[in-house]
Amino acid sequence: MNFLKRQIVQAEQNSGSANLTRRTFLQAISASGGLLIGSGLMVGSAPINAADKTSVENSAPIFNAFLKITPDNKVTMVIKHLDMGQGVSTGLTSIVAEELDASWEQMAWEFAPADASRYNNLFWGPTQGTGGSSSIANSWMQLRQSGAAARAMLVAAAADEWKVPVEEIKVSKGIISHGDRSSGFGALVAKASLLPVPQNPKLKDPQDFQLIGKNIPRKDSNDKTNGQAIYTQDILLPGMLTALVAYPPQIFGKVKKFDATKAKASPGVVAVVEFPRGIAVVAENFWAAKKARVLLQVEWDLSACETRSSNELFNACHELASKPGNIVKAEGDAAATLANAEQVIQAKFELPYIAHAAIEPLNCVVKVEKNNCELWFGCQMPTVDQQQVAAATGVKPESVKINTLYAGGSFGRRACPSDYVVDAANIAKQVPGRAVKMVWTREDEILNGRYRPMAVHHIRAAVSPEGKIIAWQHHAVAQAILRGTPFEGMIQGPVDGTVAEGIDDMHYAVPNLLVQASEIPIKVSTLWWRSVGHSGNAFVVETFIDQLAQAAKKDPVIFRRELLAKEARALGVLNLAAEKSGWGKPLPKGVTRGVAVHKSFGTWVAQVAEVRVNPDKTFKVERVVCAVDCGVAVNPDVIRAQMEGGIGMGLSAALGEAITLNKGVVEQTNYHNYPLLRIAAMPRVEVHIVPSAEVPSGVGEPGLPPIAGAVANALFAATGKPLTKLPIGDKV
Repeated sequence: MNFLKRQIVQAEQNSGSANLTRRTFLQAISASGGLLIGSGLMVGSAPINAADKTSVENSAPIFNAFLKITPDNKVTMVIKHLDMGQGVSTGLTSIVAEELDASWEQMAWEFAPADASRYNNLFWGPTQGTGGSSSIANSWMQLRQSGAAARAMLVAAAADEWKVPVEEIKVSKGIISHGDRSSGFGALVAKASLLPVPQNPKLKDPQDFQLIGKNIPRKDSNDKTNGQAIYTQDILLPGMLTALVAYPPQIFGKVKKFDATKAKASPGVVAVVEFPRGIAVVAENFWAAKKARVLLQVEWDLSACETRSSNELFNACHELASKPGNIVKAEGDAAATLANAEQVIQAKFELPYIAHAAIEPLNCVVKVEKNNCELWFGCQMPTVDQQQVAAATGVKPESVKINTLYAGGSFGRRACPSDYVVDAANIAKQVPGRAVKMVWTREDEILNGRYRPMAVHHIRAAVSPEGKIIAWQHHAVAQAILRGTPFEGMIQGPVDGTVAEGIDDMHYAVPNLLVQASEIPIKVSTLWWRSVGHSGNAFVVETFIDQLAQAAKKDPVIFRRELLAKEARALGVLNLAAEKSGWGKPLPKGVTRGVAVHKSFGTWVAQVAEVRVNPDKTFKVERVVCAVDCGVAVNPDVIRAQMEGGIGMGLSAALGEAITLNKGVVEQTNYHNYPLLRIAAMPRVEVHIVPSAEVPSGVGEPGLPPIAGAVANALFAATGKPLTKLPIGDKV
């Protein structure tokens, strides 16, 4: 019995009732600390009434949409981004705590409600959501100002209370003081909350930071290790049902006809319902639903589905890549230079579909009533989910309440178009008044994946007799990710920018550069995967750079330094990684090094991989040295963890992950034939952070793109054979 269930039992005992009611459930949730209940009304940046300045339930003054302080000195930070393991509950809370001069121990946090008017992602306009490694970057100044404004109001209240000048008040670790007088925030919060909110509060000088830049403990670690962290699977509501879905064997398939007679007769089954994407068995528990699902007899309409196999799809991509594409960047005259060059190097690359394969399969709890709808799940895109659930249920968007919970990974899969959330809503509306937990098995999750697109790249480049790149012509072919999503309007020009990102803004100085990109229509569903186009494009660019370095007869690091002479931050990470890895120093027999440098989401990362190749051609990545420049390092420990996690995930994809199709049907079903990196294969990772005063940029994704190239380049150094296809496998 997990912690939540124990709390529910205790709540039932305390209530003197044998029946689990909504009230006892909420009491249990509140006691567990995973979801804060009764926290009061949140007041946004819009004008507010004086009556709204305090919480209805506990008279807790609210300073703004992100911060509230209670009389017991507890400071609660409202997190507008989903914490799916990347640590934003710590990073964002520390920014406010820093400017507030609070102690880290008094800080708490809770997820924000779905409300884009207060909690929009500042990089995305009127949309609330998490992605693109934007959580810290878009919140940096917003939260500093929130914390500084609250501090100024508390200080003003203390000055008025003690009849002393504001300038003489000091604040340190949650204590406001003047001479021999002192007070915690709680004693002054009621008075402070009635003061006008400063519009341009003075921000702290970075040299005075006490929390930012320090390895402070993560706020989510204890809950995740003692069982108090609440995930969707932990939710247990009164009368809740469980739904499992029979989906078509291929994306874009539809139900032609079905017979649910046997399934309905199975013990524990409450209903069998049809909805646009499949048939759901709704039962009293998971196992009842699972047993009944196999009894469904469904005939599928697969006329709109893909019929080609992976090799045919790659051939189609190569055929398109061999023709002129849409020009996304052109500098100089690459074609003419290549036509007259003495030494031309060319390569063709293939990258497979990849599944997100997050440890927590997709799930969602929905309760639909006549005029409202409530959801519990790891919500990555509240605005989009709210709108699409409203459309599915006929409820007004403002009447769709989303309770955001922890997510056991996402990597982009929980982003829009919210397919699984809409499925859950479509099922729940057919059993109104009862909460329904829709659960996907691992097989469901892989079969219904929205994969990272497969891609093909054709590249030609010329190297001069002096060992310099004088021309580069590159054609990238892949499916568009943004097409058909609420973000399609972000596409500028004829091609989805994710196809060539990391190539069209390539950081290497090439005088004659032509980058072309083409979208290829394939009837396979795609979506953002961690670091999006950068995840594959960095591998292509960085391995090709090593081929050019070999043609130029230059060391790969020296070759890159010449090409990055005008990119100070790129040189900074490259030089740091080379220094810390001992680049150029002797290695044990059978061990070689490879390097890669890439910029994504505003962050520069360089990695050096040390790989041992055995006599039987098997190999092991033994060590990775990573240097990162992400601007101000808000929490170095979280940055290191994200670099390590990105390296592990990128290495997993580089070595063994691939979704393949046989006549349009996905061949992988679970981890036995979609293998993730095992602990024994994880290398020793060293992360070094470049000191910086630049505005913080993302760290959740940038650690991933360079690793495949660094490993491939180490193997290139060992064998002399360039690697142009992923996954690499376990032998060279």
